[in-house]
Order: sequence, then C-alpha cells, then structure tokens
Amino acid sequence: MPANPTPLVTGEKANRREQIMAAAAELFAHHGFHGVGIDDIGAAVGISGPALYRHFRSKDAILGEMLNSISHYLLDGGTQRAAIGGSAGELLAALVRFHVDFALDHPALITVQERNLANLTDSDRKQVRALQRQYVEVWVRAIRDAVPGLEEREARSAAHAVFGLINSTPYNRHLGDGELADLLCRLALGALSAAG
Repeated sequence: MPANPTPLVTGEKANRREQIMAAAAELFAHHGFHGVGIDDIGAAVGISGPALYRHFRSKDAILGEMLNSISHYLLDGGTQRAAIGGSAGELLAALVRFHVDFALDHPALITVQERNLANLTDSDRKQVRALQRQYVEVWVRAIRDAVPGLEEREARSAAHAVFGLINSTPYNRHLGDGELADLLCRLALGALSAAG
C-alpha cells in the first residue's frame, strides 16, 4: 500500500517521488506514455533525467506506482465510506461524491488511468486490475442495497456506466468545478435510480 494518503500529493508538501509522479501524470495525460521521456519528466521537476533513477528504476516504474496509488486511494476511500454506515441511499451518494471529487481534483490521473493500463508491466497490471475489481465490488454492494431487485450483473454494469460518466470530466469543463460536481452527482444518482 502506498505511504501517502492521497493519490498524488502536489505542492510544497510533496516529497520528490510524489513531485515526479505528479509531473509524469501531467505529461502522460497530454503527450501519452510513449511520447514522454525520462528527460522530459526530469525537466518538469527541475532535475536531470538520469537523476530520476535515484527515485524510480524506470519510466514503467513511475507509471506502475502512479496507477497502483490511484487504485489504492479509490479502494480505501470507497471502503471507508461503506464502513461509516447510514442508509443505502446515503452510502451511494457518498460514493458518487467521492468519485466525482477525485475526478475533478485529478483530471490528469483519470486520463492516464484510462489510456495507460496496457503500458503497465504484467505484475503492475494484475495488481491494478485486482484493486479496481475490489473497488467495483464496493459499488455493486451499495447499488444493490440502494436499488432493490437489481441483479449483480446489472449493478456491476451500472457501476461501470457511472464511472464512465464521472470519468468524462477531463473532457468536460464547460462549468465551474462546484457546478460540475453537483451536476455529475445528480446525473449519476439519477442514472443509478433509473437502473431499478
């Protein structure tokens, strides 16, 4: 499990590894994984490309830690919200808001995650996929509790559809973050209730 409690810490509080991952996320999102070299990432954080090897063994390792960190963060956040209790509707609303906030706060990470699973090493890809499946299962349980009569396969499909809606945020910046967050929450919850 990653040491940092957020997917990527930025700013003055970020350690050098976190700064490197944050810079790499922006670069990968804008230029693609294969369009970015170690020297590009180094330049973005003010060090030489070869100096990155003091922090990561390769560009693949940066991507692997980045996507594993995201996946752990989402799973931990979803699990924490499920453990709080409350009504089924409150839990579903909390999960939706959590994912919306993540997507709006980290659009580069959403883009990298969406486009770069195939660029992970086999071991990293297996770990990320396992974490993602666990996160989906948190949602499936919450959806089935909130939408009685929904079969497990339908709930899983509904969860993925809502992720697609929410994860579209890097391409949808017509509203301010607050307005967009509220709209996405309404749309997601409306779609989930319609699934029943």
